Amino acid sequence: MIMTIFHAMRSRHILSLVALFILLSSRVEAAEEGKHLFLLSGQSNMKRFQHKQFFIPAIEEKYGAENVIVIKNAEGGQPISMWYKAWVSSNNEKPKDNGRLYDALIEQIKDNTEGTTIKTVTFIWMQGEADAKGERVDVYAKSFRGLIQQLETDLGRNDINVIIGRISDFGIKRRPSDAWKALRNLQMSLADENPRWVWIDTDDLNGEKDELHYVRPDGYQKLGERYVEAAINLIEGKRN
Repeated sequence: MIMTIFHAMRSRHILSLVALFILLSSRVEAAEEGKHLFLLSGQSNMKRFQHKQFFIPAIEEKYGAENVIVIKNAEGGQPISMWYKAWVSSNNEKPKDNGRLYDALIEQIKDNTEGTTIKTVTFIWMQGEADAKGERVDVYAKSFRGLIQQLETDLGRNDINVIIGRISDFGIKRRPSDAWKALRNLQMSLADENPRWVWIDTDDLNGEKDELHYVRPDGYQKLGERYVEAAINLIEGKRN
């Protein structure tokens, strides 16, 4: 009887050590392959998004804190021209500060990834309200494609995963706008162009009054859950 108990305890101990070894080995292997880089960028709804609370814990649980780098760069009320450096309007107008936020993002990337091997890059985009309000939809698709190409060139890769947070129904229900509706449709069409690009819905995040900004904290928590799910699916080669 005593020997049976001893052997059972010993077996459990060996199994625990094996499980620990497998876990540590997988983490070491993942670290050797490189880290997952997540770039969160956009205007006010991204600015308000509490990524440290609603994104980082879940993504670290999936891949390990030592295997992820998360960078957020966002500023309210900004058009896509603040990211796309070659942006021009349909009237051939070009703002002097084109690419200001993009340059800041690139500096953050350099500071946080120096000497680090990057395994995957996922760009999470929550922007478009400013361009819909300014009725600059006619050059939005070209600008977005240019932005991603610009990022791929600067990072030296052609496999960037992209998650587009489609602008909400604010401009359909609260303040109806043809430009707003067109930009929403455009964002969905853009996501269909590339197997590494997807869009997520935000229509249920802005409350019963269909506000411009999402409800705190529930709206942003759901937003984070959708970001995480979409990011993991893209990294693992899945698409909803």
